[in-house]
Amino acid sequence: MHPNVKIFSGTGSEYLAHKIAHRFGDPLGKVNIQKFSDGEIGVEFQESIRGQFVFLVQSTFSPTDNLMELLLMIDAAKRASAYKVIAVIPYYGYARQDRKDKPRVAIGSKLVANMLTAAGADRVITMDLHAPQIQGYFDIPVDHLDSSAIFIPFIEDLNLENLTFAAPDVGSANRIREIASYFEVDMVICDKHRKRANEIASMVVIGEVLDRDIVLMDDICDTGGTLTKAAALMKEKGARSVRAFCTHPVLSGKAYENIENSILEELVVCDTIPLRQPASKIRVVTVSDLFAVAIRNAFENKSINSLFLRSKMLKKSQTGA
Repeated sequence: MHPNVKIFSGTGSEYLAHKIAHRFGDPLGKVNIQKFSDGEIGVEFQESIRGQFVFLVQSTFSPTDNLMELLLMIDAAKRASAYKVIAVIPYYGYARQDRKDKPRVAIGSKLVANMLTAAGADRVITMDLHAPQIQGYFDIPVDHLDSSAIFIPFIEDLNLENLTFAAPDVGSANRIREIASYFEVDMVICDKHRKRANEIASMVVIGEVLDRDIVLMDDICDTGGTLTKAAALMKEKGARSVRAFCTHPVLSGKAYENIENSILEELVVCDTIPLRQPASKIRVVTVSDLFAVAIRNAFENKSINSLFLRSKMLKKSQTGA
């Protein structure tokens, strides 16, 4: 037990918060979140949090009630004299709206950052932001965790003979290059062009995929259109097998149908967002251990560097593995 730490959850992430609290070694705190008949949300902590480190676990996936719950929990914790309020956001919604890519549009990720700060959050712990530079939208510390720490052992256990990593778009090339360097294998890039959101106009593969076991990696799987089209294209070009790893299973629209009908061997996702239905090709790995360690290190003022791929790469080079 940690007498100065309290972990609470919003309704959207309670399934994950229970696992994080268990790994941390404390029970999940009691908070009453209720909805009035008109949909308005009310939050009440049912135990004292005065002078405590309060960690609030809530992903901000759709509906926006999840974000509103988190904001109200932060405000309630500050007003209840919590010492520090840390928002633990496994999936940070609105991260795809990270810039003005055309006139007269909002920058949603910046707006959410402003709201979290205004509500009173002292720190944010999140994972695989759509763009790492979103951390700069905050004027409070952000611990940006990397799902590679979870996926790498999984990929190692697959023992793929001709492993090659694939970036589903140019924007994710740097991250995939780092992972490919860790495994000392090649990588390819899928260059796509969109007509509009969730609709791909064209796609080409840059690199060699013939007789390779391809591992596609991305931060978000929304409709599944990018992954399934990339997988089909690489299979057409002679890939031996194609599987995908995505951190956040948004899985909207016909995503489940698209994945089940695709040539993907499997889609491995994290439990930052709960699956809406079972699917034979989708396998879920938990982020609870990673977040439990991050929470412990934040409370104890310890570095979280050991949780990142670059730390594993340094250790690998030092041991000569």
